[in-house]
Amino acid sequence: MSRNILQRWARSMATSTATYPFSKSAIIPPLPPTPPPAHLKQGKGLMQYIQKTLPSPEKQKLLATYFSKTHPERILPGSVLAVSLNHAPTTFSGVVMSIRRRGPDTSFLLRNIINRTGVEMQFYVNSPHVKDIKVIQRAGGGTGGGKTGRRMRRAKLFYLRDSPEKMTAISAGVKG
Repeated sequence: MSRNILQRWARSMATSTATYPFSKSAIIPPLPPTPPPAHLKQGKGLMQYIQKTLPSPEKQKLLATYFSKTHPERILPGSVLAVSLNHAPTTFSGVVMSIRRRGPDTSFLLRNIINRTGVEMQFYVNSPHVKDIKVIQRAGGGTGGGKTGRRMRRAKLFYLRDSPEKMTAISAGVKG
């Protein structure tokens, strides 16, 4: 019985190799290369999205210096920043409450008190709306103006929401 199966298998393999499209018996001339269509050159679908969302060299520099974990010029929570934007509030300055480091999706949360109302804005470093980020006052590290060396002991300063007097002490010279 097993001999019958082996004979059938040998016959099927012998016939299949003759009709196999990549066999040496079939000679097919190669096709001339065709140029890619225009929509593939400009990028379509995923490639187009990736080209738009990759950080520009300026944004890569910001990510590598200000938002790195180990760079000496990195921004720490408690620093005071001024962010210039392309749209309606053209500049927003405030205290950095938190930094979320996620590569190109890195974001930070700024808080300021405007007209006795606490305002928080979250900015994505890679956003096309963010033009420039300036450090007004650093929290610790010894470089910068004002109260240098004042180190915050937390990575997220959400307790500043509940104590506006500490918030105003940190951002004394900041204009909203």
